[in-house]
Amino acid sequence: MQFADCVRTRRMVRAFRRDPIQPELVERVVDLASRAPSAGKTQGWHFLVLRDHQTKKFWEITLPEEKRSSFRWSRLLDAPLIGLVFANPSAYLERYSEPDKANTKLGDDVALWPTPYWTVDASFATMQLLLAAHDVGLGALFFGVFNGETQLRAEYKVPERLQLIGAVAMGWPMPETSADRGASAARARRKPIEIIHEGSF
Repeated sequence: MQFADCVRTRRMVRAFRRDPIQPELVERVVDLASRAPSAGKTQGWHFLVLRDHQTKKFWEITLPEEKRSSFRWSRLLDAPLIGLVFANPSAYLERYSEPDKANTKLGDDVALWPTPYWTVDASFATMQLLLAAHDVGLGALFFGVFNGETQLRAEYKVPERLQLIGAVAMGWPMPETSADRGASAARARRKPIEIIHEGSF
């Protein structure tokens, strides 16, 4: 697939078949995601891959049975893989304490960073993950984890130092219906002329 086509046709997918994804395909997609840029080439991201009973447990924690009757996207729960995206701020402190970066003093404390680049970088990698998944024919959806983070950390033994960015559901997409689309899909896409500011605002 040409890059422009991949970007223009990628969508957030909310309906999946239950068929598993081959491990080598997951590795290929993550390899492409890992080529995202990062500050100091720190690469301070982690993807926790959940399958089978682990995905079932994920939904039990984040979307309990009593809330599912009002959940619009029931076929989202059929996704065979959930990837939890994490950023590691301490990796940036370590990297920026190395000789070629030490003069920045950014290795001293996360509070010294004007922008949390661990979050930026993990987001870059996640975007590449979404594009890579689409390129090989998979569907994917990024979504926030607003409930149950403490339980998830305990269940999957997540180190305290890692910051949860969000989750990616991934699998073979089902044909999309209007009910599968989010309400935001109807919003018009901004044109370049609305985004570009030449020289000043």
